[in-house]
Amino acid sequence: MDTKKLQRSVLPIPDLVHFGLTTYDAKDPDTKYPPIRELRPPDGAPNVLLVLIDDAGFGSTSAFGGPCHTPNFEKVAADGLKYTRFHTCALCSPTRQALLTGRNHHSVGMGNITETATSAPGQNSLRTKNKAPLAETLKLNGYSTAQLGKCHEVPVWETSPLGPFDHWPSGGGGFEYFYGFIGGENNQWDPALYAGTTPIEPPATPEEGYHLTEDLADKAIAWINQQKALFPDKPFFMYFAPGATHAPHHVPKDWIEKYKGKFSHGWDKQREITFAKQKELGVIPQDAKLTKRHAEIPAWDEMPDQLKPVLEREMEVYAAFMEHTDHHVGRIIDTLNKLNIYDDTLVYIIVGDNGASAEGTLNGAFNEMANFNGMAELENS
Repeated sequence: MDTKKLQRSVLPIPDLVHFGLTTYDAKDPDTKYPPIRELRPPDGAPNVLLVLIDDAGFGSTSAFGGPCHTPNFEKVAADGLKYTRFHTCALCSPTRQALLTGRNHHSVGMGNITETATSAPGQNSLRTKNKAPLAETLKLNGYSTAQLGKCHEVPVWETSPLGPFDHWPSGGGGFEYFYGFIGGENNQWDPALYAGTTPIEPPATPEEGYHLTEDLADKAIAWINQQKALFPDKPFFMYFAPGATHAPHHVPKDWIEKYKGKFSHGWDKQREITFAKQKELGVIPQDAKLTKRHAEIPAWDEMPDQLKPVLEREMEVYAAFMEHTDHHVGRIIDTLNKLNIYDDTLVYIIVGDNGASAEGTLNGAFNEMANFNGMAELENS
């Protein structure tokens, strides 16, 4: 099939109609038809790996001057471009639906997270049929498509094993392969998993060392290897969205131990350290001024001494969770290198779908709290 002759302005791509003499005698020399060819994208179309980290702030990873060691994110940034002005929505479902469709989140029904959907315009969590997701567009152009990890775009009344599956990744979402979970968060040790639209048990137990992020990376690596073995000439689009670093913060103990005592100076000093490092890296202007700590957040020195070890531990666990995630994303990157397709792959790593989960106030991200509080006021008025 000559891909240059395909009419790609309409999807699905219309079938090429045969024009000419039609004969029924195999011995007739005019009985000749073009061979059957599978659909492929235009020549030079790259593989695409899109990684989306959950609940991560601008100052969390070492790639942007933060305290969480993320060498693999740094390597990808060094090989390409690092964006320091990238805007997301205040909540994960709107950000993800906008990302997966390329449209304003209200126009695809996701003005809020799925759990708080209403019948108001732009708020019903329903993506209309005339708004095709990116994965569907790429699939209809000849890509292999796969999603692994979190899917928080399914209306809550459609999340049962009986569907309907119009808004599931492997239903109407355009992904041929899905392995992950439906909803906002999941237990990293014992998750509620789906393979496609079928509920499954994790392949191992926590006692056997199971962790969701590692499992997702294993499945991603296996899928890429299989896809390239069977279709070496066919590019893929993979959306890898682990549950990390959304709560619950579950991470193996040996990763946590690496950060023991690293945050004994407290969050006020850490802000100064991160701010200085960001200037050094050039991700913020040299004349930038560090904002004052919000009055709602107490000073580290004002915290009771008996509470500080707990607060330090929380920071250690979060940092460990981020580094652990970076490690397993790095395994996927290593697979691209081993298959010699890294240079033929667009790799996007988005560090945070809506900012860190505990920034803004003691109760959560300011954007989330303002959003939910605003809704509560509207409902009570």
